Amino acid sequence: MITKLPKWIEYGAFVLALVAGSINAIGLLGFEHQSVSHVSGTATLFATSFLSSTTQNMLHLGGILFSFFIGAAISGFLLHGTTAKLGRHYDTALVLEALLIFLAFYLLSQNAFYGHYAASAACGLQNALATAYSGAIIRTTHLTGIFTDLGIMLGSLMRGDAFDKRKAILFLLIIGGFIVGAFCGAYWFNLLRFNALLIPGCICLGLAGCYRLYFRHANS
Repeated sequence: MITKLPKWIEYGAFVLALVAGSINAIGLLGFEHQSVSHVSGTATLFATSFLSSTTQNMLHLGGILFSFFIGAAISGFLLHGTTAKLGRHYDTALVLEALLIFLAFYLLSQNAFYGHYAASAACGLQNALATAYSGAIIRTTHLTGIFTDLGIMLGSLMRGDAFDKRKAILFLLIIGGFIVGAFCGAYWFNLLRFNALLIPGCICLGLAGCYRLYFRHANS
């Protein structure tokens, strides 16, 4: 059982989950009620569109799925693995994510549905910013795996196994960050419409800057 976890991972996971939650809330409110931070629901809509939707809608949903895939591929190219390691190009990936979010803002403000693709690619890129921790893959753009792992941990505790408190804290931080982000995203969208996307984009830039400064300080 791993007990030592760098604080920068905990802080970064919370902020990234907040970003994902806010983008997903904005997506649900503004992208024709389509979530973009995960693909299970979109894949279901894509499958059912073969029976109930127009060809244009089917292609649009397929484009969202493909964009998420491309975003994850970009992250995989930059990071070369899933184990957290200080010095990897997390800052570069975060800057690219911010640029994709800004592109989504621009396109959607021009009433161009291609903005959905940019937002989905940004979430795919972030979802691939994964870290291997205590046998689990930690991702920040959806909560299904997090709740599943917490449930497994609770069941193991009831059986008398040791409980990894640091792992549980990390999971709770991700859950809390996503929920707070979803609340903020809904609030921002009600005030700013698609301008609300500028906020998570700027948060990504700020997080990239903080990571770069932390890396320099740790190696000075």
